[in-house]
Amino acid sequence: MPTPELISPRSPRVAAARRLARRNFRGKERRFIAEGPQAVREAVEHRVGGEGTLVELFTTVEAAERYADIVAAARDAGARVHYADDEVLAEVSQTVTPQGLVGVCRFLDSPFEEILKARPKLVAVLAHVRDPGNAGTVLRCADAAGADAVVLTDASVDLYNPKSVRASVGSLFHLPVAVGVPVEQAVQGLRDAGVRILAADGAGEDDLDDELDAGTMGGPTAWIFGNEAWGLPEETRALADAVVRVPIHGKAESLNLATAAAVCLYASARAQRTRTPR
Repeated sequence: MPTPELISPRSPRVAAARRLARRNFRGKERRFIAEGPQAVREAVEHRVGGEGTLVELFTTVEAAERYADIVAAARDAGARVHYADDEVLAEVSQTVTPQGLVGVCRFLDSPFEEILKARPKLVAVLAHVRDPGNAGTVLRCADAAGADAVVLTDASVDLYNPKSVRASVGSLFHLPVAVGVPVEQAVQGLRDAGVRILAADGAGEDDLDDELDAGTMGGPTAWIFGNEAWGLPEETRALADAVVRVPIHGKAESLNLATAAAVCLYASARAQRTRTPR
């Protein structure tokens, strides 16, 4: 096993990776950080426009031995592999306890127009979602429910925020994600593509159970999810075909954003499978 080759935190490669903690530098370089074996493994397998998504991999010697298959796959995919000591990993890592693998990845968001051309049947639209952990977790829920795409509006958090990437637990690499789309454009584009627009809101006029009982959720659907603290603005609610609440049958005051998103997305997925048996 080779000895660490990046022994100084002042190395230019280390400095460049460290700057990716800042949104403006991520946007300029169109690069972001993915940490840990799960995210790095997904990045190794992912490609953007024929190019591998993983550009560089920083790893300790111990981690390279433990995850030899990932390191070998990264090298085979054309990524530059840097062996580093713990001090260097701490510099490029954006977590308190690094797992020994830190990848530098190319941006992978998809043009909104391409998502529409694919005629999606289930889409999650994140409007005014400012918490990166919530954004990543909703993306993970959308992936698990079998959604075709996720759209982050221009009023939402950066997709490549380190907390968003970690909270997605690899789902960032699994489905198309469009970023920076004005909510009005997102709604109009999806509606023109034959998608029904539902806004999820705890104060919604329509009940999710009633929608399911009425059989209205089997067609192509986009769910709009808002800020956890204050929900969706009235002007965004007005864009939807219906504003739907998840029923609270117990004494809980409300559901957090990710839980509500999971309930709504799975409800649509189930209704769509029932309508079109697979």
